[in-house]
Amino acid sequence: MYWQKQFDKENEDQEIEDEIKKIFEENDGNYGYRRITGELRRRGHLINHKKVQRIMRKFKLKSISFTRKSRRYSSYKGTIGRIADNLVNRRFDTGIPYQKITTDTSEFKYHYLNENGKVCIGKLYLDPFMDLFNREIISYRISRRPNSEAVLSALSEAIAVTDACEFRRTFHSDQGWAYQMGAYTRKLSDNGIFQSMSRKGNCLDNSPMESFFSVLKQEMFHEKIYESYEQLEEAIHSYIWYYNNKRIKSRLNWMSPVGFREKTLSLKTA
Repeated sequence: MYWQKQFDKENEDQEIEDEIKKIFEENDGNYGYRRITGELRRRGHLINHKKVQRIMRKFKLKSISFTRKSRRYSSYKGTIGRIADNLVNRRFDTGIPYQKITTDTSEFKYHYLNENGKVCIGKLYLDPFMDLFNREIISYRISRRPNSEAVLSALSEAIAVTDACEFRRTFHSDQGWAYQMGAYTRKLSDNGIFQSMSRKGNCLDNSPMESFFSVLKQEMFHEKIYESYEQLEEAIHSYIWYYNNKRIKSRLNWMSPVGFREKTLSLKTA
């Protein structure tokens, strides 16, 4: 009789189980139990992360993200222009929106068939600018090859977006050729912006951007096959919108970058 009663007993966790499965599916399986716990709390559910972990095990909900090591794209071509001091010096955090901006370039590969039916490899390059206040991507450009036009265009947009900052801005990067260009350094100088550069060959000096590239590639690139430049380009556009507007972070009190910025600015004007 005891076991019969247990079978007939209503599932008290049905609502929370359905919510967990919904969050997991909405984020394409990229959320682990910690981030799902944060999202549940953001939605008003008071729940322990261990319970979330047990429920995810019950339904075999396991994050599909993983890390694949590959040769990192390097834009360093030696000293071809101006090398700026490392003003940021790993002081990445700031409580002021649009004050500290960082940038870098990342390479992506896709596979396509040429006219002879042979599988070929194409390349795509992403040039994003990130606000270190909330790790939001405030501007970016996508191109078929590394080129100054894409970098300068993304830079111009980033300068326009951050123009409302009441403090003097700092734009950080590595020592890549594009950031040494006279056109790049002049644009910063003309807008009263400090330029900062990582030390040569030290990726930790720009770790927030490296972290973004790692997360992006884990969640939308690795283990997926893109068959054209356009297909990969669209996937990156979609992911950056999701990253800015939907993907929550523990360091942002389980809010998305845009949500955190909007809440912070609303509190300041209240």
